[in-house]
Amino acid sequence: MERDAIQQLEIWKNNPTHKPLLLMGARQVGKTWLMQEFGARYYKNMVYIRFDSDEVVKRSFEQDMDVKRLLSVIQIHAGFVIRPNETLIIFDEIQECPHAVTALKYFCEEAREYHIIAAGSLLGVCELQGTGFPVGKVDMMSLYPLSFNEFLKAAGQGMMAELIKAQDKTLINSFAPRLIELLKTYYFVGGMPEAVKKYVETGDFLQVRSIQKTLIQGYKRDFAKHAPRQDANLIRLIWDSIAMQLSRENKKFVCKDVQNGMRMRQLEAALQWLADAGIIYLVPRISKPAIPVAAYRERVFKLFYLDVGLLGAMCDLPAKVLLEPSRIFTEFKGALAEQFVQQELRILGEAPPVYWASESKRAEIDFVVQYEGEIFPIEVKAETNLQAKSLKSYCRLFKPSAAVRLSLAAWNEQELPIGENGELCRLINLPLFCIQSIRDAVCAAADTK
Repeated sequence: MERDAIQQLEIWKNNPTHKPLLLMGARQVGKTWLMQEFGARYYKNMVYIRFDSDEVVKRSFEQDMDVKRLLSVIQIHAGFVIRPNETLIIFDEIQECPHAVTALKYFCEEAREYHIIAAGSLLGVCELQGTGFPVGKVDMMSLYPLSFNEFLKAAGQGMMAELIKAQDKTLINSFAPRLIELLKTYYFVGGMPEAVKKYVETGDFLQVRSIQKTLIQGYKRDFAKHAPRQDANLIRLIWDSIAMQLSRENKKFVCKDVQNGMRMRQLEAALQWLADAGIIYLVPRISKPAIPVAAYRERVFKLFYLDVGLLGAMCDLPAKVLLEPSRIFTEFKGALAEQFVQQELRILGEAPPVYWASESKRAEIDFVVQYEGEIFPIEVKAETNLQAKSLKSYCRLFKPSAAVRLSLAAWNEQELPIGENGELCRLINLPLFCIQSIRDAVCAAADTK
């Protein structure tokens, strides 16, 4: 299957001042496949070193940081001459050899002409920061589950992906029923590569769900194997509570929903562990939409899984809902839509999303993003209901130049009155399946003001 990250890696390869690249991402999002596929496409040959199994190479890195000696070891391991620009050196499971992480600094300083990509457990790599981590000496890139656009291409719907990319509103609206059907399928399958591969090969949703359940059990085994003993049970309880928390109209994380009597101070370490592992995401609330956004974050947040398909699996969303089109959006509809949107916003590579609620808590904006020095609100509607009391309240209060309402309605724009003096906000009704166009849409609308 095609991953958009290949293009990012090509840009890295062609940058004459590039540093060793550290590929970050949760377990099972496809880091190993991506590195090997990139090496096969763009290099004459490649060397693959896996530090949890290549003990000889691992011991060599633990000996010292002599780059010439290490290159000789890698060459012997490969069995051929390693030449800059022709050979890709891959360090996988690098968290198993902290000395190899530190060595990236010396490869950057003394042998930058060699092309090196390293990857490993996100949690393991994060734990190494501050202990020989090569700060400023590596390029970094994040990998997520497949986006909806990547899913379309993998599922043989490349023309639909190109249609969305072209942003032809008239044609997109014409093909909306088919795109909605594909979006619902993505809600179920999600973007974990193994699940997508099984769907593409078989079209069998039961087999897809079996893979998702296996992935979830793998994460739970990680809780027991890698988490601090005192936090392991709380980590499991938090993980299990997310689906239920997202099912509420108010999706704010509530400690007592993890376990009665729980306080935030008791859960902080467990939450941080899950976030460091890359398998949950916190979307914090802000007190007001101002720059810098980080300065206005509060200790209140919403919690999401890394993948919409795993959310469905965690709450046992049955495959048969795909055969009854109305049901997938009447049962758990808001949770699926918000999970999808926050996931896509992260994949798009902008600053992590936040959300806003009024002091009275009567108005809430699902997501707030910053593009080109301006802040834009995003309201998420799972169906075609376009009532937007909270969005209108936000716009009247903060007067953004543009706002977005994501739903299954047609793509169109309208002027929203936001002030007594005739002020207007450009309101973009954007189909959920066109979310990859959100940045272009709001920036274009803002420019027309």
